[in-house]
Amino acid sequence: MMSRDRELHVDVDDFALEKPVRLLKTLMYYPLALLLLAVTAQASVLTLKSPRFVVSDSTGNQLRAEPTASPVKLGARESLKITFQVVDKEDEKGVQPHQTFIRFYDESTGEEGIQPVRVTPGGKAKFDLNLSKPPLYLPPTSDKPLKVSLIIGTPNYDPISAQLFDLVLPWSQPAPVHPDEAVFHPRPELQHTFRPEQKVPNKFISLVFSGIAIAPWFVLLGLWSQVAPRATGLFSPSILPFIASLGAFEVLLFTYWVKLRLGDVLLYGGILGVVTVFTGRRALSSIAAKRTQ
Repeated sequence: MMSRDRELHVDVDDFALEKPVRLLKTLMYYPLALLLLAVTAQASVLTLKSPRFVVSDSTGNQLRAEPTASPVKLGARESLKITFQVVDKEDEKGVQPHQTFIRFYDESTGEEGIQPVRVTPGGKAKFDLNLSKPPLYLPPTSDKPLKVSLIIGTPNYDPISAQLFDLVLPWSQPAPVHPDEAVFHPRPELQHTFRPEQKVPNKFISLVFSGIAIAPWFVLLGLWSQVAPRATGLFSPSILPFIASLGAFEVLLFTYWVKLRLGDVLLYGGILGVVTVFTGRRALSSIAAKRTQ
């Protein structure tokens, strides 16, 4: 019985030591696993298989058909067909990339045009360019060739930017002139000419002539005071409020000309009108009473 218990105790101890040993072995092989994973990731490379271009005329006859070479020249009525297959470099199996583009680049002007390319699940792709109906993505062309390259990007693979060939195209025709094109060009700058500041005459001269202009009014008032009958009782308590209400009307009209609005003038004028009616009746009554005495 004691020997059996001892065997059981030994087995338990061995099991307790086995778990740390496994963990230690796992840690020893972990850097090796990372190295193998990095090598595998670096080995995921795409490549092009059987790239080929075909140049055809307007009737469909092949003028040139061969693997990609440089340069490739197209006429105004000719078409270009590019075929290739995207494969894994290791096992040469077809791969359908996530993104595939054909790029046309003019080094002299910096203009470029990019067009997506459709790729089948087996990695095969075909691209057509017909100059009888030039596509809009083509940059303006001159005597310099366009650099044609292929751009491929997909997860788990290194991206590809492969130069295919130089493409020589006919010169682009100038764009038609829009009738309103001149409106969108810079106009000559407007040079504003301002009048010089008006010269102010001497203050003494201004005062002299202002006095000459106002002097006849003083003369007229002086002569009128000698001829016209004097207003008796003008400042009496019964007549003065009526005179003040008339003066308030003149002040209201001047204030309206300076800052008030028409609605305000009508409101204040209505109030002053009621006051003027009562003060006027009182003034007339007092004048009539003095005449009857």
